[in-house]
Amino acid sequence: MSAVRLLALDLDDTLLRSDLTISYRTKNVIKKTVAAGVTVVLASGRVPAAMEHFAKLLGLNRQNGYLICNNGTIIQETATGRIVSEIRLDGKSALTAFDLADAEGFAVQIYEDDVMYVSKHNEYTSYDQKLTGLRQVVVENFRAMVGGGCHKLLFPGDPLILPHLEQLLRVYLGDTLTIFTSKPYFLEVLPPDTNKGTALAKVAGYLGVKQEEVLAIGDSMNDEAMILWAGTGVALANSDTRIRLIADLVIQKTNDDDGVAEVIEKYVL
Repeated sequence: MSAVRLLALDLDDTLLRSDLTISYRTKNVIKKTVAAGVTVVLASGRVPAAMEHFAKLLGLNRQNGYLICNNGTIIQETATGRIVSEIRLDGKSALTAFDLADAEGFAVQIYEDDVMYVSKHNEYTSYDQKLTGLRQVVVENFRAMVGGGCHKLLFPGDPLILPHLEQLLRVYLGDTLTIFTSKPYFLEVLPPDTNKGTALAKVAGYLGVKQEEVLAIGDSMNDEAMILWAGTGVALANSDTRIRLIADLVIQKTNDDDGVAEVIEKYVL
């Protein structure tokens, strides 16, 4: 294993505990990692506004680094807040996905700045609001908003019936768009060839870091591309079974008992 120069961390269910906090041990270990010259990158499905607090908490806003946001559709500098890469889903593709989901009775949501726009109220969007702290706005003519394009579409729904929508979307759009579940109750559609892995490759290029010098830690299917691309991909004990199967390393600790700190102490510091 090469010396690690770039450490990519997923937020929810990886770096963050179930109560959405970061333990003292983990914060301390990450700060030591930064002091040792390793660039730490937070990589999340969250929008920048829902990530910046954690970057500041870890002192990453004082580092020449990046945030990978919206599962890779946005890359933002931590020190300046400047967006260096932005990819949007075109209106035609977004409308096709929206119409398919709407016909099946699913709610649809998109994110802009610090607002979560949703086609109709539902329990899962309300949970997302609590998770991210974003404002929720129900839009009457949601289809018109989607037609203008967006960074990504998110379909909240019952984990037992959401796979049906995923299969439907893959039949009609699977070859042209990126489709995955970020949580069992969140299905996401992104632009083609856009994910945390492609974004991490860009960040490594910006920093002049080789692929084998990158270590990434994640837990869910939106982390799959990042885990596969990194020189070393790591899964925690609470990770999706599919992520544990593709990871180079599986740590027998969860996000609630300092799994990230364990990885950093053993394989980075």
